[in-house]
Amino acid sequence: MKSHSLLAAAAALAANVHLVQAHCFIWGVFVNGVDQGTFRAIRTPAYNGPPPRGYANSPVKDLNSIDMRCNVLGDKQVPHTIKVQPGDNLTFDWHHDNRTAADDVIADSHHGPAMVYLSPDPPAENSFVKIWEKGLYELGSEPFAPGKWATTADIAKNGGHMNVRVPAGLKAGQYLIRAEMVGLHEADASYEKVPWRGAQFYPNCVQIEVVGDGTVELPEGVSFPGAYKYSDPGVLYDVYCSTDKTRTATAPCTTTYQIPGPTVWSGAWPDTTQVAVGPVSGEVKNTRWNSWITKSVVTTATFVGNTPMVIATSTYTASWSARYVAPTAAA
Repeated sequence: MKSHSLLAAAAALAANVHLVQAHCFIWGVFVNGVDQGTFRAIRTPAYNGPPPRGYANSPVKDLNSIDMRCNVLGDKQVPHTIKVQPGDNLTFDWHHDNRTAADDVIADSHHGPAMVYLSPDPPAENSFVKIWEKGLYELGSEPFAPGKWATTADIAKNGGHMNVRVPAGLKAGQYLIRAEMVGLHEADASYEKVPWRGAQFYPNCVQIEVVGDGTVELPEGVSFPGAYKYSDPGVLYDVYCSTDKTRTATAPCTTTYQIPGPTVWSGAWPDTTQVAVGPVSGEVKNTRWNSWITKSVVTTATFVGNTPMVIATSTYTASWSARYVAPTAAA
């Protein structure tokens, strides 16, 4: 496959709104409660295999991978950008299998923190600024109880809704929002030392354009990859220590939790509340897809009945632009 064909296939894959069973990722964005359309402006992660067994968004566990920035295929623009103003409330609609109220959002064992970063688009060194976070907010009442966490006890119990506000007075321009859920259910071991375990990161990026006459510029932030280390107490952590009951007399437990990354920027809104959202606009269930990436190989197929017939393959390597280019409409 020639390079222009690869980019076309990658762009089509990123823009595809038909997703399959996976872990947790963003299906839509509400602005002040109004849905902007399923997967509109979202750099949806790539499928990792053919139908019906592939899925979009395996967890990212390698902290040194470029996929920590915006997940697999996160460097590819999608055809739309959401326009917002300072002070607007953004509700990210996270889901697992489908965009419905019956969806479980994320596995009930995937306890962990949730975070939102903001960066100019395209991102640069140290450009991601944290504007919201929530982690462990209540200890468990029994031994081995995991406590209450942002991912499972808050966002999942509220229909997958994660809320953040556009910072006050933010200067007009193009930005990337990097929203993230983290599963700590296997984080008592480090992926660096035990690669079949370790913390699971689910980053997802959304393209926004801030409009208005604001003058506030983002301060220096952090880089992805680079912001987290395997030894960070928020990355290497046993969620079953999150209890006010002594676990054992011989195995001391850390019952406090430190959210990974920097502190929240002082220019971010101090409070972000749940807002009422309107009806969903767009797809709510998954259908068949025709492109996927496995071990950096892009495969594009056509179908004879339900049987995929491969028509092209090529190697995919993430390539982030150093300057902003306006997205073009999908063919």
